[in-house]
Amino acid sequence: MNFIVSRLKVVTLLLFFANLCVAQQSRLPEWSLGGFERPAGINPIISPDSTTRFLDPVLNKYVGWESNDTFNPGAALYNGKIVVLYRSEDKSGIGIGFRTSRLGYAASADGLHFKRDKTPVFYPANDSQKKYEWPGGVEDPRVAVTVNGTYVVFYTQWNRDVPRLGVATSKDLKHWTKHGPIFEDAYKGKFVNIPHKSASIITKIVNGKQVVAKIKGKYWMYWGELHVYAATSTNLVDWKPVVNADGLLTELFSPRKGYFDSELTECGPPAIMTDKGIVLLYNGKNKGNQDGDQRFTLNSYCAGQALFDKNDPIKFITRLDEPFMRPMASFEKSGQYPAGTVFLEGMVYFKKKWFLYYGAADSRVCVAVYDPAKPSKPDPIN
Repeated sequence: MNFIVSRLKVVTLLLFFANLCVAQQSRLPEWSLGGFERPAGINPIISPDSTTRFLDPVLNKYVGWESNDTFNPGAALYNGKIVVLYRSEDKSGIGIGFRTSRLGYAASADGLHFKRDKTPVFYPANDSQKKYEWPGGVEDPRVAVTVNGTYVVFYTQWNRDVPRLGVATSKDLKHWTKHGPIFEDAYKGKFVNIPHKSASIITKIVNGKQVVAKIKGKYWMYWGELHVYAATSTNLVDWKPVVNADGLLTELFSPRKGYFDSELTECGPPAIMTDKGIVLLYNGKNKGNQDGDQRFTLNSYCAGQALFDKNDPIKFITRLDEPFMRPMASFEKSGQYPAGTVFLEGMVYFKKKWFLYYGAADSRVCVAVYDPAKPSKPDPIN
């Protein structure tokens, strides 16, 4: 009898700990954002369109500018509507990075249903940035707005030689002034010719609106794809990377062997200041061998979150060990990136909810929504 009772106690304890593990996987820590829910029957919200034409100023001919793929969107609020600037690729080449990318414009009153412009609003042209942007184009925008209504977009300038972070400003998200590579002047141009991309400027909520933040008199951003770095600015245009005493870039956090972010830790949409700290959503690429997390598709991109000190943006505190979003729907796992991606780039605070816009398999644009009053569960692990 005692033996049976003991075995029952062991089984009860095992069930308790198993249920505890499941419970831990079904919720996020208090400092993080989410979970995000994909609205039923909505995604993808933007797909390729082979009917639209654009008179390209470099080629001086009409092109099907969004005919092959539409993905990796930035987003911001303008005149009470959410505007998505999405990366679009034509059919000028074969394979990721070998076509020309331009940015399309789509607006929505509810954050879910969008009306698209017929022509791109941001693209390579015969201007001062042509040497950086042609023939690869302008890629992967992250958009934010200042308190005074100036929009700033950070994007990849891709000349098929070196990817560089470029910056442009606007008052309406349609008419842009390009300012060139963000690291062009820092440290006498030391970093301008090294590959760099993916900039997430720090923002905060002011009177119910998400705006660019200043910390100790400076603007701050996180950037990078192999490691996460930081940079500061006083004017939003000229940026200075944070470096160590030896002049090398300061690595804030990096890929981890055996985790979903074992290959890359690529910065996502604008980071957000909260009472718990600065939350950075990022895109983790799973390594394609035994060093990756075997629970997830090898080479896939899943979504992570990291926390930094709100008074010291380079003081890394922690990050999620498991992704809160991963490729699950068919359109997130089929396209020009068949390993699957949920690639986060745009996030907007709208009607007391967070609208997250992401690229699916480098082929389509999708949305997920986090309601702080009724948070959803993170994506299941298995």
